[in-house]
Amino acid sequence: MDAFLTSLFAMALAEFGDRPQILCAALAIRYGRISPIIWGLGLATLCNCAISAVAGSAVNQWISEDPLQLFYALSLIFAGVGMVAWRRPTDLLEDWSIGPFWTSFLGLFILQFGDKGQFILAATAARTDMAIFAAAGGWVGVMIACVPAILLRRRLSEVVPIPTVRFVGGAAFLLVGGILALSAWGIV
Repeated sequence: MDAFLTSLFAMALAEFGDRPQILCAALAIRYGRISPIIWGLGLATLCNCAISAVAGSAVNQWISEDPLQLFYALSLIFAGVGMVAWRRPTDLLEDWSIGPFWTSFLGLFILQFGDKGQFILAATAARTDMAIFAAAGGWVGVMIACVPAILLRRRLSEVVPIPTVRFVGGAAFLLVGGILALSAWGIV
């Protein structure tokens, strides 16, 4: 259950106000249909979560507990920096003409691949050695963050103060990651 809940909360927070959420809202506005966007998001996220969890599970077999905790701490620190730092604008895939499902599936798969969420999920799977639960929690977390963006579209920023959530979330990731890193080094 630790792997499920940790990855759920971390992924939901990490994706809030991030490029996948923005792309989901933009695609929902562009196509005016939410169902294919949600299906594309769900499948792309499932694929990325499975890849991350399997990779993290493989890492678990190679290294001991303290380095695993440091790996997890660094994933949180990098996610925190990514949340409070400038990020490049999101490509809204306006030139893609392959339909709402394929545009959302391929666009979100590419956008999420190698993103901070994948590293958090891989580190969670490595730390807990529960790849299936980490993947499931990560998938639910991304869906919690992105489905409201699809449903609310333009009104998302009116409902939730995105810059504040990103700053507070980034600060929380930095704090928890810093404490875990110091603990892994035996300082705390």
